Amino acid sequence: MHWDKFGGMLTNLLWVWIVFLILQPAIKQNMLAAARTGWLRRLERKRASRVIALVHRRESVSLLGIPILQFIDIEDSEAILRAIRMTADDVPIDLILHTPGGVSLAAEQIARALCRHKSKVTVFVPHYAMSGGTLLAMAAHELVLSRDAVLGALDPMVGQYPAASILSVAGQKNFDDMSDATFILLDQARKSMEQMKSTVRFLLSHRHDEKKVGSLVEMLTSGNWTQDYPISVDELNEIGMAVNCDMPVEVLQFMAMFPQDTGRRPTVDFIPAPYAPATPVPPAIPGPKTS
Repeated sequence: MHWDKFGGMLTNLLWVWIVFLILQPAIKQNMLAAARTGWLRRLERKRASRVIALVHRRESVSLLGIPILQFIDIEDSEAILRAIRMTADDVPIDLILHTPGGVSLAAEQIARALCRHKSKVTVFVPHYAMSGGTLLAMAAHELVLSRDAVLGALDPMVGQYPAASILSVAGQKNFDDMSDATFILLDQARKSMEQMKSTVRFLLSHRHDEKKVGSLVEMLTSGNWTQDYPISVDELNEIGMAVNCDMPVEVLQFMAMFPQDTGRRPTVDFIPAPYAPATPVPPAIPGPKTS
């Protein structure tokens, strides 16, 4: 009887352990989501604003070290539009952007909604905001980038080709040598360029004078850079975007709560503590002596 009770206890403990392992990923993800919400609340109290985060970073949920789910967090443009609509006209909006880009339709919808907001709109880019993310940055009254953060070009794509490149190549060929498909690409490229220039001009006209708007539109949409070229803070200031680097520490701490999928990047190790200039470097541990 004694061994029967002991065996029953082991069986019960085993089932409890199995249930815990099954629920652990969900519990961990819920705790992480709660921590993110806490940091957003802290930033909102500090800045007296509505803080919205658009973070496109692939994450994974693992069970016993085996990835069972991969997803991209906070990507619903409809939710961002809903958050903007729920914000009173006299409440500033702070938008945290971390995105490689995406569908231009969604980006344009969000950017126009930000332009319509009557209070100050600040866009924070801790790492990068390319393509559609750059379009959102154009809607800001104040644009804040980390010192090494970047934006991207805004010239549209037609299929797999940049519209500016299609127009450039077509201008060097005779019409008689072009196929019908080339004429169609050329027509789409012209329309795409005009539409993008119109959109960027609309967004920038809310924040800049007409002379500066014209030069910025031409620089950002005319194929001066490739789609993946990182436009630095210095370059943005040179062309007149007026970017500053006063990034709140809470934004960087918030981004640290989006761990990347370690199976998709090299391992990075460092001691997670700030080193001030006066901080002495710990002495190296002596290795074994050799004769």
